[in-house]
Amino acid sequence: MRPSACYITAEFAPYVKVGGLGDVSAALAGILHGRGHDIRPFLPLYDDLDRKGLAIEPIAPLADLEIAMGPHRYRYSVLRGRQQHGGPDLYLVDCPALYGRKGIYGNAADEHLRFLALTRIALESCQRLGFAPRIVHCHDWHTALAPLYLRTIYAWDRLFEHTRTVLTIHNLGYQGVLPWDWVEGLGLGDAARELDAGERAEGRVNLLREGLKHADSVNTVSPGYAREICTPALGMGLDAVLRGRHDSVSGILNGVDHEAWDPATDPMLPAHFEAGDLSGKARMRTALADRLGLDAPAGTPLVGMVSRLNWQKGIDLTESVLPTLLGRGTIRLAVLGNGEARYEQFFDSLARDFPGRASFTRGYSEELSHWIEAGADAFLMPSRYEPCGLNQMYSLRYGTVPIVRRTGGLADSVEHFDPASGTGTGIVFNDPDPPAVRWALDTMIDWFRSPAAWRRLQLNGMQQDFSWERSADAYEALYRRTRRHGGKSKSG
Repeated sequence: MRPSACYITAEFAPYVKVGGLGDVSAALAGILHGRGHDIRPFLPLYDDLDRKGLAIEPIAPLADLEIAMGPHRYRYSVLRGRQQHGGPDLYLVDCPALYGRKGIYGNAADEHLRFLALTRIALESCQRLGFAPRIVHCHDWHTALAPLYLRTIYAWDRLFEHTRTVLTIHNLGYQGVLPWDWVEGLGLGDAARELDAGERAEGRVNLLREGLKHADSVNTVSPGYAREICTPALGMGLDAVLRGRHDSVSGILNGVDHEAWDPATDPMLPAHFEAGDLSGKARMRTALADRLGLDAPAGTPLVGMVSRLNWQKGIDLTESVLPTLLGRGTIRLAVLGNGEARYEQFFDSLARDFPGRASFTRGYSEELSHWIEAGADAFLMPSRYEPCGLNQMYSLRYGTVPIVRRTGGLADSVEHFDPASGTGTGIVFNDPDPPAVRWALDTMIDWFRSPAAWRRLQLNGMQQDFSWERSADAYEALYRRTRRHGGKSKSG
């Protein structure tokens, strides 16, 4: 029997997406649903949720209810969202006091309550519907308190007697750290005594730490990142608790939606191509350059970037490198992204100082991201750490050579090319410093000047299989293992 799952997430593409969490949540839920699992995703009905493609209807037992989070009271209903293009029905938590505002995330004093309430409403909806999930699958700090809720305030309910919990870490850097003074609002009541004593002594609550302690299984989105977060260097202060649970921590590399990301059929592209005929990629290169106002001669590599612009993504490692290469005219650059002001200003200055050679589009556009993946020759990801990353996989599929640092999912999905043997799929550098980025880009430029080597490199990448089928197999095995043994398994 395929296990049922209550699936709680802050994002679910394409209806609500800020980053990779939205893509992964939707793709995994969709493929497990297609395999016969009873997957019930719960997410907020944000004001900014895109309702296109959703048929929304009330659920009688879940209308006009109240949830108490300590001294806070919220009225809510849960609506069913039927996806017109298939997939599991969505359970949309309609609570205007918490989600009736612009933006998905914010800095308001009740930010944590928005997601703690979501988590408890999901569990109480299971109770009201008589749905006994074999797995409660929670994602990141937003819903990481679900395992502790089940072990304490909902432990009386035999509906959850056989329920086990899986916590997926999409990025350990975001932990949901709150002042201890806010503990009453967690909705734990007397069970707050179960919260980590060390954090309490420091005057705070760390929601992700609580999830790591109490979930039956913990996984993250690549085997490499699962190993890295158990070290002080990348454990973000949680490496000790992760090492203490090493037998219950694993890594499963994210997959790619091969229907949405297929250069042969991509509806967002004006030209299509496949491994046997890359002429459409050349047309996409021209179309991208025209769209962005770039002068991109065939002999000069066009480098793309689609990224959040922050420290994690290693943007500062490029600040002394890109101006030099652009000044010499040895590359062209197309960047899409937003984030920290200093990095936005940096790319603005590149576009201003090197007209026709550099382009910067602030914000995010799904269509432009597809154009860059299809039209660029290479794709730069100099991340300091990267739990998984998806763009390097999109790049491989689109014949766009990824240039990545050897970390996390980037190291798991890209193999450094060896021109002598013709094996490998990209350019991989080791150190998080500007000289390493410069070496990687110089290497790319050298290989680009050899059409035969470059074509081999492109075709190697296009032959890779990072579909969700393989990843879903691993999640099904994780669900089975968690049900049998409470999640005990070796990391990686």
